[in-house]
Amino acid sequence: MTPSGQVRVLGIDPGSESMGFGVVDTDGRKHALVAAGAIKAIPKASFPARLVAIDSQLTSILEKYAPQVLSIEDTFYAVNVKTAIKLGHVRGVAIVAAARAGLSIFEYSPASIKSALVGYGRAEKAQVGEMVRLLLGLKAVPEPHDAADALAAAICHIHTAGTLERILASELGIRK
Repeated sequence: MTPSGQVRVLGIDPGSESMGFGVVDTDGRKHALVAAGAIKAIPKASFPARLVAIDSQLTSILEKYAPQVLSIEDTFYAVNVKTAIKLGHVRGVAIVAAARAGLSIFEYSPASIKSALVGYGRAEKAQVGEMVRLLLGLKAVPEPHDAADALAAAICHIHTAGTLERILASELGIRK
C-alpha cells in the first residue's frame, strides 16, 4: 500500500532467463525504492514451464507490493528472430498478469527509457544504472542489471506521465 497521494509503479525488464522488476513509490517529484530484483527462470525447464514460473512469481510480486501501474520495456528489433519471439511471449505473460491485477499498463521503447533517464536514447547501461542510483538516492547501482533496467522503466513512466500531465494541465489552463 502506498502512502496517501503517491503512486506505486512496477517496472519490468522482460527476459526469458532473467526478468528484472523494480517497484517505485512516487508523489511525482520524489521517488522511493520499494523493491527490486530479478525473476530467474529454471535453467533446464522447458520454455512453457519457464512462462508458468514467470507468471507465478510475477503474480506474487503483484500481490505483495500492490502497484497501480506497470511500465514495461517494449519489444526491440533483435537480430535473432527466435529470441525476439521468446521475448514477446515473456512480455505477454507480464502484461496479462498486470492486466489480471487491474494495473494501468504502459510500454516504452528501450531508447525512450534511456532518453527519459539520461537524456540520450543510446546511453550505455552504466549511465542508466547511475541515473537510477541518483534518482532513487541509493548508495549503489541496483543489482542485478535487470533490476536496474526495470527501475529505469518505472522511472521513465513517472517522468513521462508527469510531463504529459503538466502539458495537458497547461493546455487546459490548470495550475498545480
